[in-house]
Amino acid sequence: MRMLWLTIAWASITIGVVGAFLPLLPTTPFLLVSAGIFARISPRFESWLVGHPTLGPSVRAWRDRKAINQGAKISAVVAMTCSLCVLVWLDPGPLALAIVATALSACAAFVITRPSA
Repeated sequence: MRMLWLTIAWASITIGVVGAFLPLLPTTPFLLVSAGIFARISPRFESWLVGHPTLGPSVRAWRDRKAINQGAKISAVVAMTCSLCVLVWLDPGPLALAIVATALSACAAFVITRPSA
């Protein structure tokens, strides 16, 4: 079971790193998943992630103050807005549009109301 969790954590880090370079793929949520898993099964890997000069600051900001970097907030809200615009353009129907718009609005509100790191 430990190997499964380690695999999930490392896959999450990999996706998070890829997300740093791809515009619509978030980085921080995947790093937070990895940090949470590592905290339970591998203090050594958790320490590595939290202390990493590039990946660690966003994890530490969330753990210490539940804060999100201002640039990450802007990127997230812009990505959500772009996703909604694409969905409107695809015209999936009013019910699907309402569901997605509600979910994205709730997510955007959550991100915006977090303190800035």
